[in-house]
Amino acid sequence: MTTPWQPGASLDMLAARAGLLRHLRSFMERRGMLEVDTPLLSHAAVTDPNLRSFHVTYHNPAGAEKTLFLATSPEYAMKRLLAHGSGPIYQITHVFRDAEAGRLHNPEFAMLEWYRPGFDEHALMSEISDLLQELGFAAPLKKKYAEVFHAATGLDAHRVDGTALETAARMWGLAGAGQERSLVLDFLFNRCVAEGLGREQPVFIHDYPACHCALARLSNESPPVARRFELFIHGVEIANGFYELTEAKEQRRRFVADNLTRRRRNLPELPVDEHLLQALAHGMPDCAGAALGIDRLLMVREGCDDLRRVLPFSIDHA
Repeated sequence: MTTPWQPGASLDMLAARAGLLRHLRSFMERRGMLEVDTPLLSHAAVTDPNLRSFHVTYHNPAGAEKTLFLATSPEYAMKRLLAHGSGPIYQITHVFRDAEAGRLHNPEFAMLEWYRPGFDEHALMSEISDLLQELGFAAPLKKKYAEVFHAATGLDAHRVDGTALETAARMWGLAGAGQERSLVLDFLFNRCVAEGLGREQPVFIHDYPACHCALARLSNESPPVARRFELFIHGVEIANGFYELTEAKEQRRRFVADNLTRRRRNLPELPVDEHLLQALAHGMPDCAGAALGIDRLLMVREGCDDLRRVLPFSIDHA
């Protein structure tokens, strides 16, 4: 048993972490990607209603106060670099999300994020597959969200009406009524689907419901699907990727919609990133991007069942 001053990770685990970081950087550099380093503090926040940002108070030399936000992802700053002509880029950084802690969460965690001009989501899934195989994993399967959701619930995730969806969710233990479609889908997916994913070999789940589009493009199908994917290994979400939205007007509309949802949930409305919107208006290249949780990847690679065993110091001992 460790005492509070000692790391939660063993010396062997610290060595495994260092080796994984070396391998990730080597893979990215061999693929011709430029490593970048963007700020952890921003004047704007992520408006996603499902994420909670940490904020701090900055006092400038004149004594004026300004609220700044710790990055939940380096995404917005990296997209500004893409619009500036950076070409393919990657970053290994720490990011911060409030109200997250436990076996699979820590409010500060390590992330690998990268963007590939000229790629769509399927090309990026192929690249992640190459990375996983270099790390000793089997090549991932690819399954559509609707396929795994229907197998577990009997429902068509894209077409089921709200009443039938909520009725099914209550049968699985959802408390309350009249919740947003995205929250009910999340509840059912996490309760009925996620834990069983990637048990035999890693699996990509793609073509998410349109209400989960976030910063991804929508397809031209009827009904449209979100061109995003998530990677699961042993029931744990490891990576999240998008065929990136590049239209400034649509991105602004989604930011506004996020803040309306925040208002309905009694959450604080947050300032949108005008710099990102200006970059999109200037012109960001057609690209796909992914965020990969390094701590979780290390956890499943080393056969651990608790994130705290791979972190040098979790929030409880920071």
